[in-house]
Amino acid sequence: MGLFDFLKKGEEKPVQKPVAQPAARPVAPAAPAAAQPAAAAQPAFDTYTVKSGDSLSKIAKNFYGDASQWHKIHQANLDKIKDPNLIDVGWTLKIPKS
Repeated sequence: MGLFDFLKKGEEKPVQKPVAQPAARPVAPAAPAAAQPAAAAQPAFDTYTVKSGDSLSKIAKNFYGDASQWHKIHQANLDKIKDPNLIDVGWTLKIPKS
């Protein structure tokens, strides 16, 4: 049977079914840089105001449960604490989060 044989027989031209093409997926816009996780916006430390009778080891015991972690507090506050044995009442210290 030839390509134009349908004309001779009086038949209608066969209709080809269109080939279904996959639908194009819409591209989601990239998230802006400001939409980073909120954890990055939170400070990495707490604050504590020194009270009478406090020491770095006592503050460390309260925050970390281990008095030997006092050096973390000292390192975070080198601008204020020159001697770790001498802290003044009223100072606001940065307490690094574990």
